Amino acid sequence: MAKKLIQRYLPDPESIRDNHYLRFLGSTLYNQNLWHLNRRSVASAFFVGIFCAFLPIPFQMIVAASMAMFFRCNLPVSVSLVWLTNPVTMPAIFYFTYKIGCYILQVPVCESSLDFSFNGIGSELARIWKPLYLGSIISGIVGGAFCYLFIRLYWRWNTIYNWRKRCSNKRFLSSKNPLPPSIKNK
Repeated sequence: MAKKLIQRYLPDPESIRDNHYLRFLGSTLYNQNLWHLNRRSVASAFFVGIFCAFLPIPFQMIVAASMAMFFRCNLPVSVSLVWLTNPVTMPAIFYFTYKIGCYILQVPVCESSLDFSFNGIGSELARIWKPLYLGSIISGIVGGAFCYLFIRLYWRWNTIYNWRKRCSNKRFLSSKNPLPPSIKNK
C-alpha cells in the first residue's frame, strides 16, 4: 500500500529524464536505483528531502537531487519533499530553526523589525546567519532521521500487515468456502 500510494503521486521517470532543465545531470539520471520504490530508497529519500528542506539556501531542489544521486536514493521523492519549505511555510520554519540555533549558541534572539532594503536585509543576515544555519542543519538532521525511521517502521508494519491479511484470507477461503466438487476433480 505504501508503495502504491507513493507511485500514484510520482511523475513518470521518462518525463523527468526528458526535462531540459535536468540535462546537466547527464547519464546519471538513467541509473535505475534512483527510481526504485523500496523501503531503503524511500526512507533515505525522506532523509535527504527533509534535510534539504530545512537548509536556508536557494536551489534546494538541485542540492536534494545531487544528494539523492550521491546516496542512491529515490530521486523524485527527495526532490518533491523539498517543497515542505514553500513561500507560505518558509518564514515559520526558518524562524523556528533560528531560535534553535540561538538556544544552542546561547545567543539572544533578535526581535528587531526588518528593513526590507538591500542594506537592511544584508545587515540582518550578517547578525543571524550563524544561529540560522546551525539550527537549520540540526533541525534537518533530526527531522530527516525521524522521517527515515518512521518510513522504515511504517513500511515494515504495512508489509507484515498485508502478509497476515493475505494469509488469513487464504485460510478463510480454504476452510469456510470449500471448492465445489466440479472444480476439485479437475
